[in-house]
Amino acid sequence: MSDTPIDLDALRQRIDGLDGEILRLISERAQCASQVAKVKTASDPDAVFYRPEREAQVLRRIMALNQGPLDAEEMARLFREIMSACLALEQPVKVAYLGPEGTFTQQATLKHFGDSAVSLPMAAIDEVFREVEAGAVNYGVVPVENSTEGVVNHTLDSFMDSSLRICGEVVLRIHHHLLVSSNTRRDKVSRIYSHPQSFAQCRKWLDAHYPHAERVPVSSNAEAAKLVKTEWHSAAIAGDMAAKLYGLDKIAETIEDRPDNSTRFLIIGNQDVPVSGEDKTSIVVAMRNQPGALHDLLEPFHRHQIDLTRLETRPSRSGVWNYVFFIDFSGHRDDARVAAMLEEVRLRCAELKVLGSYPVGVL
Repeated sequence: MSDTPIDLDALRQRIDGLDGEILRLISERAQCASQVAKVKTASDPDAVFYRPEREAQVLRRIMALNQGPLDAEEMARLFREIMSACLALEQPVKVAYLGPEGTFTQQATLKHFGDSAVSLPMAAIDEVFREVEAGAVNYGVVPVENSTEGVVNHTLDSFMDSSLRICGEVVLRIHHHLLVSSNTRRDKVSRIYSHPQSFAQCRKWLDAHYPHAERVPVSSNAEAAKLVKTEWHSAAIAGDMAAKLYGLDKIAETIEDRPDNSTRFLIIGNQDVPVSGEDKTSIVVAMRNQPGALHDLLEPFHRHQIDLTRLETRPSRSGVWNYVFFIDFSGHRDDARVAAMLEEVRLRCAELKVLGSYPVGVL
């Protein structure tokens, strides 16, 4: 070994000293957070403590300042947890998410809000919307699109009748594993449980390795993991969180067909989010059924050089218009260029609704 015992002891003493300094600084930061709470409530009893644009700015700054050896994203995750704990001193954030426990939506919730947030599982997407609208929770987290399987229509439809705004986004890399329980006969697996989208994302792998196994769709991957505990001949497709929660073993890892498989989640709430410096805006537009309608809708984006990041079409539920467009684009509604473009679109369409301007996902 290149290090002598004396060198190792010196390094350990240095680490102990650094740990003490880190502890002191985190405590000092927490005290500052408590003071922030007092200042806010003194001027406004209904003050908002969680500021999406501020947190995005802090995390971007940390990533820009980081010089290693930890990579920038890992460093940002550490600060995410520090910020989450400090925010809980000001006011614990309550977040509803599409459950049950062990789903990728819960994983996205923890990634965005940290472990100090109070997270509550809901049985359906519309229940998440209702909890936020009723004020039972501060925010909700719902899936909106997958890079392999496309949009989650239920989420888009829920925005049609809701006054909630989008306050943020989370992009989560999705890794599926084939899970079994301790009493599973691994050479006799004849049934596999999972969510329909997970089956679709792992179709080629399943065709190659379990072509004859029955594929049983269930409401969530967490539900699939729970069912496996009671059957000796079944397996489940789910992620790391479900495997840990239900005590399952992985017999095959990362079985998704595409290595870049990702799901985007939206943070919904009641607040308008100020400019963060790197933002995205989501709108829903109803157009009249006439020749050139799509061109009329998109032309102002081109002329004002607004970058479209997503365009989806959904049938109108009102029956008045034939189709509705959900559009994401770069920029904030308070940007002069974006505001001018939105005003032009408003004059050309039957109805325009801004779902929210919010920071581009940092982590």
